[in-house]
Amino acid sequence: MVGILGAESADVWTDRLRLFRDGLSDLGFVEGRSVAFEYRWLGGGAEQYDRLPALAADLVSVPVKVIVPFAGETPALAAKAATSAIPIVFIVSGDPVQSGLVANLNRPGANLTGVTTLNIEVGPKRLEILHELLPQSTLMGVLLNPQQAGSEGQLRQLSEAADKFGLKLRALYASTDDEIDSVFATLTELHVDGLVVGVDSFLIGRNERIAALALQHKLPVVSHYREFAAVGGLIS
Repeated sequence: MVGILGAESADVWTDRLRLFRDGLSDLGFVEGRSVAFEYRWLGGGAEQYDRLPALAADLVSVPVKVIVPFAGETPALAAKAATSAIPIVFIVSGDPVQSGLVANLNRPGANLTGVTTLNIEVGPKRLEILHELLPQSTLMGVLLNPQQAGSEGQLRQLSEAADKFGLKLRALYASTDDEIDSVFATLTELHVDGLVVGVDSFLIGRNERIAALALQHKLPVVSHYREFAAVGGLIS
């Protein structure tokens, strides 16, 4: 029994879930025959992240044999807090040592292991690409989810990069759809020239909304996954 703990809804991760199940099938774990899944999806906006510990505890009570937090530091930390016995295999974008998930990259210890894309660490590169596209611009924005565990770390890295490029950086926060709409209206008022989207599952799930707003406000926006550019965003 595999427990899936998600900070968003299943449709955000449809392709990755399919690949996950296909990979297990290749190893002989076929859904409905040799493996079953228990899903706990948060759904809704990021303001509901405080429900994740209860969902993680529910998976522990099933009980499942392994928990896969899908995806990011926040659900992974909720799973870690819920059990020290059930193995947890996480998928995160930042440094799992810095976020407190594991003690060491080579020897994570305890009941956690997993994969990091180090996607957060290339955030400054996204800002650099935006700067190259808009060399005369001096004020850039970054959109972050304040409920996401690594948001302040992302802001710190991007601020350091902004100083290096001679840019001013304005941080804006959204954890609901309405707040995303408000952010874009605020960016126009602030005369921000371009926007970097922070790494977060809630914001990933709003790729189409963010891309549409970027087109509406004629604002260059860079995000991290190719799906953003595929639905109308400028670049990823």
